[in-house]
Amino acid sequence: MHKSIFWIFAFFLLNCKEAPKDETLKNTSDDIEVETARYPKELHQVFQSHGGLDLWKEQRYLTYEIPKNSGIERHLIDLYSRKDLVETDAYQMGYDGKEVWLLDPEGVYKGDPVFYHNLMFYFYAMPFVLADPGIEYFETEPLTFDGKTYPGIGIRYEDEIGTSPEDEYFLYYDPDTHLMAWLGYTVTYRTGKPSDDVHFIRYDDWISVDQLRLPGSMTWYEVEDGRPTNSRNTVDFQQVALSETPADPSVFAMPDEAVVRKPVKPEN
Repeated sequence: MHKSIFWIFAFFLLNCKEAPKDETLKNTSDDIEVETARYPKELHQVFQSHGGLDLWKEQRYLTYEIPKNSGIERHLIDLYSRKDLVETDAYQMGYDGKEVWLLDPEGVYKGDPVFYHNLMFYFYAMPFVLADPGIEYFETEPLTFDGKTYPGIGIRYEDEIGTSPEDEYFLYYDPDTHLMAWLGYTVTYRTGKPSDDVHFIRYDDWISVDQLRLPGSMTWYEVEDGRPTNSRNTVDFQQVALSETPADPSVFAMPDEAVVRKPVKPEN
């Protein structure tokens, strides 16, 4: 992945990466019915088209694999605590609820585990992560691509959430199916100033996993004049599985040989 693209993704996660409290996620069906009143009607329809927010919140454990030139990258996520583990043949990284760690005996991994360990999860768990606490919704203009118009929902984080609350996100959905079609997002790089530089991911490959619609792949697009133009790169997902049973806590424990990692500052 190109270095500049990596940092765009990384700063996106600074707003998203704080996990909701367990009690927020462990709602009953009655609680969820009351909670949905805070979502725009259109967003609630999107959730329903993807299987429903109540069904998503019954899930405790998500796993998937990402095929890469270097081999298979396996991701495991506790959906309540947001603890995670990324495994490859050469290295492992994860978040144990307190620290981000890296186990890389041969020094193969060249990125920043603090940003990457949950990077793909937040893109993958769209649109459901847009129900996390601390989010505000606002009206936004639709997106037109290849002659089709996709209505949009604006998303921003409350002031105390994340390190860059000026960033904004835009969910665009198919008006016929109410399935999520695009994610747009701005990046302010902690400047404290809003930005109109929007990046785009296309979601047009949905698969059914335990009655929930999750991405089979995601495609990043080039952008001209604030609009997506040509596809740039696609990330595929395979062996996707959900479970209502939580993983054994030892799955996310930091190995004795692992090293705790702290954020790396981006280069200018």
